[in-house]
Amino acid sequence: MRTCTIEKNKARCNCTYPCSKKGICCECLAYHRSMGELPACYFPPEAEKTYNRSIEYYLKVTGRA
Repeated sequence: MRTCTIEKNKARCNCTYPCSKKGICCECLAYHRSMGELPACYFPPEAEKTYNRSIEYYLKVTGRA
């Protein structure tokens, strides 16, 4: 069974929003999916800072809309 490498995940995480899920990627992803969103790691740095995690915004900022 794999273990969560929270500190390693935190070092790679680009999310600037303070929350209890930082570094626990499975919880972060599950939370955002339940909200119809994507987590910060999908967004470029400037887009991440808006805290808009919608799929529509992701498609817009990545030129996939």
